[in-house]
Amino acid sequence: MLRIDCPFCGTRDETEFVYGGDASRTRPDMSNTDMKAWNDYVFLRENPKGAHMEYWFHQQGCRSWLKITRDVLSNKISDVTFTDPDTGEVE
Repeated sequence: MLRIDCPFCGTRDETEFVYGGDASRTRPDMSNTDMKAWNDYVFLRENPKGAHMEYWFHQQGCRSWLKITRDVLSNKISDVTFTDPDTGEVE
């Protein structure tokens, strides 16, 4: 089980959180009508080894969105930061 160090609530079990997706991907602009760009964004994924950025939502705690850097081989979490849910920017 992962233990995530929430900047507001302290260290918690991953069962309090909901995985929100890959934080390293850039969503196409909503006005973009290129179907290939949207198809690639929705369906094509890399399968990286090593450190990977992810969004997690603290559903059973402070209800904050967090950006987490996690090594996908060892599950070691190296960084946790609060993220603005509207912009995706780290604050």
